[in-house]
Amino acid sequence: MAEPVLAVSGLVKSFGALRATDTVDLDLRPGEIHALIGPNGAGKSTLINQIAGALRPDAGTIRFAGEDITQLGVAERARRGLGRTFQVSSLAPEFSALRNVMLAVQAVSGSSFRFFRPVMGDARLTGPAMAALERVGLAERARIPAAELSHGERRQLEIAIALALGSKAFLLDEPMAGMGPEGSKRLTGFLDGLRAEAPILLVEHDMNAVFALADRITVLVYGKVIASGSVEQIRRDPAVRKAYLGEGA
Repeated sequence: MAEPVLAVSGLVKSFGALRATDTVDLDLRPGEIHALIGPNGAGKSTLINQIAGALRPDAGTIRFAGEDITQLGVAERARRGLGRTFQVSSLAPEFSALRNVMLAVQAVSGSSFRFFRPVMGDARLTGPAMAALERVGLAERARIPAAELSHGERRQLEIAIALALGSKAFLLDEPMAGMGPEGSKRLTGFLDGLRAEAPILLVEHDMNAVFALADRITVLVYGKVIASGSVEQIRRDPAVRKAYLGEGA
């Protein structure tokens, strides 16, 4: 079996008396989509924030691409190829979709924007940025300010930024949120192909998307993993049905 791209071991995070992450083990393997599901308040965002570097765990380790990254911050993890989209968008709203992605291209290339140079005409930045927008289906919206994009389009833009950063793995936090059926269907198809480029840890409430995409599913309840396995294993697990899917699922 291939070495995991991402491996979380014994992760613990408490807020006072509340243990939001309770000795969690989880990994992400090359070429897969691993879905993380659970009811509201299960601790999914707390766990993702620790993996991304926004929160420091109280105990445990996080390894990425063979390196212990537990003590690294968000920017250092991103530079190593850990790409993330957010439940709440973190885009520059006044910039166009194209310029948002250009910022990512600039960060990877190490070049700097010069105010005396028309950066929007710099093919070294616009070319890769447009290619990323094309991949997520936003090429025709490239010149639209991020603030004017729909909620679903902003999620697609975040994925384009992660692509432009050359991410080796993606942490996607509810990418289907705010999308209608057609938007969800398009994004599901895109993510299905994206796994071949880099594996995806997917936090998602849309169970149709989860069951369509996931190679493995981990179920989190009150900060603790109660089950992990294939779609069919999770569907049949009595503890999961009771805690999350419902008895009639």
